[in-house]
Order: sequence, then C-alpha cells, then structure tokens
Amino acid sequence: LYSNLTACQALGNMCVMNMNSLSSSSTDACGLFQYIYVNTARLGIVHSIAFWRHNLPWLYYGDQPGLASQVLEANHFPTIFSFKGTDEAVKLQFIAASFDAAGNFLQWQNLEGGILQLCPDTQTKLNAAYAFGTTYQQSCKISVSKILLDFANPIFYDLFLEYNGDNGQRYLWAVPVLNLNLQYSEMFVNQGSNMNSWLLTRRFFLVDALSGKENDLGKLPRVIRVASKISISIRLVSHTQRGMIYPPLITIAYTDVLVQNPETQSVMVSFSVNYEMNQSEAQIQTDITLGVLGGLAVLWSLLKTAGWKRRTGSSIIDLQTVLKFLLFYAGDLANVFFIITVGTGIYWLVFFKAQQFVSVLLPLPSQEEAFVTYIACAFSLKALQFLQLLVSQLTIDIFFIDWERPKGKVLKAVEGEGVIKSAAAPVSIWRTYFIANEWNEIQTVRKINPLFQVLAVLFFLEVVGFSNLALMDSSSSLTRSSESYIAPWSRILRFGVSAALWLAIAFLQIIFFSVFYERFVEDKISQFVDLCCMSNISVFLLSHSCFGYYIHGRSVHGHADTNMEEMNMNLKREAENLCSQRGLLPNTDGQTFQISISRKMRLHYDRIHESLTRKRGPARLLDSSANTSEQSTRAYNTMNKFLSSFIDHVHKEMDYIVKDKLLLERILGMEFMEPIEKSIFYNDEGHTFSDVLYYGNEMTLLIFDTLFFSIVDLASQSFVLAAILTYLQQEIFRFIRNTLGQKNLASKTLVDKRFLI
Repeated sequence: LYSNLTACQALGNMCVMNMNSLSSSSTDACGLFQYIYVNTARLGIVHSIAFWRHNLPWLYYGDQPGLASQVLEANHFPTIFSFKGTDEAVKLQFIAASFDAAGNFLQWQNLEGGILQLCPDTQTKLNAAYAFGTTYQQSCKISVSKILLDFANPIFYDLFLEYNGDNGQRYLWAVPVLNLNLQYSEMFVNQGSNMNSWLLTRRFFLVDALSGKENDLGKLPRVIRVASKISISIRLVSHTQRGMIYPPLITIAYTDVLVQNPETQSVMVSFSVNYEMNQSEAQIQTDITLGVLGGLAVLWSLLKTAGWKRRTGSSIIDLQTVLKFLLFYAGDLANVFFIITVGTGIYWLVFFKAQQFVSVLLPLPSQEEAFVTYIACAFSLKALQFLQLLVSQLTIDIFFIDWERPKGKVLKAVEGEGVIKSAAAPVSIWRTYFIANEWNEIQTVRKINPLFQVLAVLFFLEVVGFSNLALMDSSSSLTRSSESYIAPWSRILRFGVSAALWLAIAFLQIIFFSVFYERFVEDKISQFVDLCCMSNISVFLLSHSCFGYYIHGRSVHGHADTNMEEMNMNLKREAENLCSQRGLLPNTDGQTFQISISRKMRLHYDRIHESLTRKRGPARLLDSSANTSEQSTRAYNTMNKFLSSFIDHVHKEMDYIVKDKLLLERILGMEFMEPIEKSIFYNDEGHTFSDVLYYGNEMTLLIFDTLFFSIVDLASQSFVLAAILTYLQQEIFRFIRNTLGQKNLASKTLVDKRFLI
C-alpha cells in the first residue's frame, strides 16, 4: 500500500501546485497527502529526517506552524565560508532534484546557468548569484508568450546545498522554502514577520501552465501561475569568526496571470540573494556612543555659551543665551553624528571588504534607515551652524586705524574768504583703501582649494575606481570588467568611501598648504599682517560686544606714505635690524592679539560708531552734500583718533594690559579674567583673527561640504551630480559671503564700496 513512488510524487506535485495550502474544511491534493502521510508512519523515515516518509516526497517541515525557528536556527550549516579561497569556500553549491508533473524524477541539477532565474543574462552574471557575499538582484519583464513557450510543462524542484563531510564524502543539506502564497486554515501564515507562525515547505516550481488548462490540454491555459519573486536569504551566525551560516531560506511569491493576449501581456519577475546578520548589537553600540558623545556635546556647548557670555559682557541668562546655546549644541551634535556616521561607514568598509573568513555582513537596505537618518540629522544641524557662522561673520565690527601723520604743511585757499592759509598736509586715503581691498580678498580664502578638492574626489571615485568598493559584493578590487555582474550599492559603504576620500584629500591639501605652500610660496594671512605694517595701518576687529582681535600695523619707520626709494631703504634697514621691531610692546614681534575690552571702552566705541554709521559716507563721489561728507569724515577721524590714542595708552580710564593666555584658556576657547577696569590684550601668535574669515573655520566648511556631497549622492546615487552641486553650492555661498561681507566692510569702515574690487 502506498508503494507507487511515481504516483506519490505526482500527488505531492499537485499539492505544490495548490500552494501547499492546508485546510480542515476541504479535501484536496494536500489534504489527501496529509492523510497518507499520517497513515504511513509505520513505513519509517528517510535519511533520519522525521518529516520525510518512505515512498512519499518531502513537502512539509511538520504539519503545524511554529517549527520554522528550530529549522532555521537550531543548527549551523557545516561549511566555513570565506571571501578568498577555493570554490567550495567562496561559492554556494546549490543542487536541485527535478521532477516532472507526473512524478518522474528527471535529474540532479546545479543551479548555475540560471536554472531558477527567469530573466535572461550572460552565464557569468547569472552564476554571480551564488558567489558568497555578493548581494544579487535581478528583475525584468517577461512576455507571457515566452513563458508559455519555455515552460509548457511545469518542473518541480527539491533544493539542497552541497557540502563536504569530515570523511571527505559529499553531503546534501535540505533548503527550506517559505511560500508566501501558502494558506493554513484560510490564513496566509507566511506573510508576517513572525518566524514562529511560518509553515516551511520543500518543493517548489517556477511556472505552472498546466493546472490552468480547461478540458483540452492542447489549448492555452486560462491562468498561469509564475514565481514572480524568488529570494534566497543567507544569515550569518552571530559572533562567528569563521564564516558560519544558518541554513539558507528560499522565499517565493507567486503571481496568477489571466491569459488573454499572450503576445502583449507580460509579467514582472525578480530573483535575489541577500546576506544578513543580527545588527542589534551594532545598533546598541551606536546608540551608546551617540548617548555618550551627545552628553559630552552638551557640556562642550555649555562651555562655549559661558565663553560667549563672557565675551558679550553680559551675565544675565536670557532668551538670547538659550538660543545661542541651542546653536552651539546644533553644531556640536552635528559633529557627533558626523563622527558616528563616518566611523560606521569606514568600519563596514574595512571589516567587510578586507575580511577573509567572514565575520560580518553588510546591513540590509531596510537596516540602513537609521544610518541615513543620522546623516540627514548631521547635515541639517551642520547647515544651521554654517548659516549662523555666515551671519556672525557678516556682522562683525571692523575699523582700520591709520597711524600716518601729516608730513609738513601746504598752502590752502579758504573758500569764501579769498585768503591763503597754511595747513597740515593731507594724509593719503589710498593705503586704507588698499588694506580694505586686501581684507576683502582674504574673506573667503580657505586652507584647501575647493575646485581641486571636488575634481580629485571625483577622479578617485570614478576614474581610479574607488566607487567599486561601495558595491555589495566580496571583491575589494577597484576595477570591474564589463562582463562581470555589478552588485547593488550599499549606502553605508557609499558614504564611507566618499567621506573617507573627501576627508583624506582635504587633510592632504591642508598639510600641503600649511607645510609647503604657505611657507615657501604664499601665506595670505601672514602677508596681510605684513602689509598692514608696511602700510602703517592697524586693524581693530570686534566679533563680539567685548571681544575681538587687533592687528598692530604701526610702521616702525614712522611713515609709509612715501616714494619707492625710501620704501626700499626702509625694508633694507628692517632686514638688517637697524630699526625697532614691529611688535606692539617694545622689543617684541607680536603684532596680532585677541582683545577682551572693558564695558566702558565698548560704550565709548559705540557712541562714536553711531555717528559713523548714521551717515555712511557719500552715495556718489560727486553728487553728495558737503554736510554729509563732512560729518562722515569727522566721525571717521574721531574714531581713528580715539582708537589710536587707546592703543597708545592715552585714556587712563580705558587702559589695557598685554598678557599671554593660559593653556586651559586656549584649549577651552574662553577667557577666565573679566576686563572690568582695564581691557586685556592676549598675545596671539596663531593669527586667530582668521576666525572671522573662512580660513579659520575650515573644519566647519569641510564637514558641511562632505555632508552636502554625501546627501546629494545618497539621494541621486551619482557621484558626478554630487560633485557638481557641491561645487555650485561652494561658489554660491562664497559669492554671498563676499558680497555681503563687502557691504559690511564698507558700512563699518567708511570705505566706499566702489573702491572695493
């Protein structure tokens, strides 16, 4: 009884065509199969597998849902996989036993060659699906006429994974099937994410063009059933260091197609191989890192806010203080997100691509959502910090102190009186215009060349081939042949590669410019300080209410408004140490200072500044009222006289002292002493006045550019588009910074903006 193997196989195939569905309310092929299965317990089992009865095909892993977790996770597949080595270690050796609809055994088949892939492709690309570690995705539309031609008779497969035993024998491991169309008691139990409710099966088919035929087998079927989605999942054993995996799972979804016009009808089919591992531990570590660094960012932002309050000369905690703290925290939190995302990207890049025996697998696209969210948060917060930086730089107070004094007297006609009187020779304004133009030029100078940065990153990504490291495959090669399969991109690897390249090239540029170019070719910041001294003009900057910078440009020669011969003579005397040193203090070279001014000094500055800005100078060089011009000139001279006398210690009630900053003050970026009676000038050999320029904020600009490039790339999957838009963004903001900075410069210094070129 029940000894006809072919008939039992045919019955099993009919059950498979019925989606292995089980129902107690109806009796069909699966119900009959289950009845026979229950009544043949005495016949014994095959290969010690409890679910495989003698003379019967193996269709189910038990007849009750809930055994899936035991089947998929109780045992490890007994092979060590690696990314480099023999075919057995780097290839998934799938073997399929095939049967026809009548139950006849056809053959054993290796899956290579596209046995399960309905989409046509080259042999190399089809076989790439079974290279271990290569995420494979293939989809296409196939016409119904081609399906009917190629799959007139259904073929049924029992899938196995081949491996070597300890004794050198070849063994087969049964691969379970998750049929998403299976119904158990009228419920689709396999469509949920809860593994404990799944009912795993064994046998499957690709196309059923048989059961949809009515009355005449020679006619076209009324309905065909196609495996529209086939996915093989490979899961890595947690904490493995030797490439151990759990048994693979093949997930199949079928689509019923009503045949009406086969020539015009088509069906979308896909085949994929996915690799995954438990990412919960990595997520926990990321959350812990985010929490710790986020807490440190709060403390650092509080310190910055305290320093800002000291520099503004206010001790009251008001709404502005809270907003400033939030802005500081936005920038610091952006840095935290940036560190975490770059670290994560480089971690996966190094540990996934460089491993031999597999210990980690890339997160699935659905598992990358938190990572992409972190990048979006980093970009948003960094953009906020960048805009706040622009606003602060565009609202600084600046004044050029002209130390030049009249040389002799000239005869001057007094208008309206008809008499000629002697007066002090006028001091040329062109030196001030010259310094203003030089300041205007260095406002957007950076420590890197932005155009070279973009082109170099694009060159290494697209020409050298670093972009290939972002593919979800096991290869660490920078080149791919046109015949080979190109795996999908990993967003984490894509960000890791692009961010690492961007930062590496930027840091190399910074090193080159700081070590070689600025030392032997041109250092625009130091040159500006030298130019101030040669022009006999000092720069007084206030970035906060009571804090700023001072560049001492008083000429050691007394005059700078002179001819070429005398200028060359002065330079020669200075080179031969025949004159005093340039520093503010006698016998020192210190020309740049951070200044912390007293409240009294600031109030006096503001009173003069109000009269300076009330009349901003002539709107036209010729068509301006004499009264307006005279008031502006008087205000300018008053400010110049006040600041020069302040530097010369004339105002004893507003005096200052010069001292060095403490090491801790330098590290924290704040001042411990409050300038109550006297202002404080801190020696500054590092030219930190560049903090009000692009030059002193290179790290903020660099991180913003990196995140902008990455955001565009993640959205468009195009490094070229990301590079173009990043460069355009840089140029747009540079134009805004130059234009508005020029207006602020003209407004604060009384230099007509038409002289700023």
